[in-house]
Amino acid sequence: MSDDKVNSAAPEVVDRATFQAKLGALRIREKAHTREGDAIAAARRQLPMVKVDGATPLIGEGGPVTLLDAFEGRQMLIAYYYMWFEGQPAPEQCEGCTFFTTQVHELSHIHSRDATYATFSQGSYEESARYREFMGWKMPWYSAQGSLDTLLVGRRIGLMYLVCYLRRGVDVFETYWTTRRGVEAMDNSYRLLDLTVYGRQEDWENSPAGWPQHWGESNHPFRCDGRPISQWRRLETGHSDNLKAR
Repeated sequence: MSDDKVNSAAPEVVDRATFQAKLGALRIREKAHTREGDAIAAARRQLPMVKVDGATPLIGEGGPVTLLDAFEGRQMLIAYYYMWFEGQPAPEQCEGCTFFTTQVHELSHIHSRDATYATFSQGSYEESARYREFMGWKMPWYSAQGSLDTLLVGRRIGLMYLVCYLRRGVDVFETYWTTRRGVEAMDNSYRLLDLTVYGRQEDWENSPAGWPQHWGESNHPFRCDGRPISQWRRLETGHSDNLKAR
């Protein structure tokens, strides 16, 4: 460990009883936060819904499909609208979308509740699917490029979104959507880092003086050495990041 790490600011050292007392006071706030989160989720479940054309076209692995097909026969669909920079190489693709999508692995628990998860690329299927292959992602992948005006009506095309849908027979309804920090619902890395003494180490956090807060390339938390962070592990194991037709 380097000296600068050893000498970085750290919390006050106290005895166990004092530590437990301080933690106990914080736990009261944590429990209140959890209960408020439950109340917000309950309100979210009571939102009205808006009808969406289930025949809206998408492109999947086998070619043209519809929004209805993306449900895979289940009642609910959670779709992540992936930002895509058409024609740009892998290092220049969205580091935030890469960060969040990398954390989506096991879908069986979502499936057990009669829900499906899928990525809707805002770029072409061919190019974005090659990125999916490079990253080793296994979730269902579609291109919504030709239908964004319909699917994201009233919203800015090109941002990341999480959108939830409900199927009633062949009728499809949008029940919820969020963007920006709302997509942290997909994340566990930040949730775990939030429990640590130095947190996310980002400039916006309210941390004591001397805490590390300038992590990342140009203070960008998802990028390191010219690439989205999780690309490096794929390159190290020999995976090609060539997104051109091959």
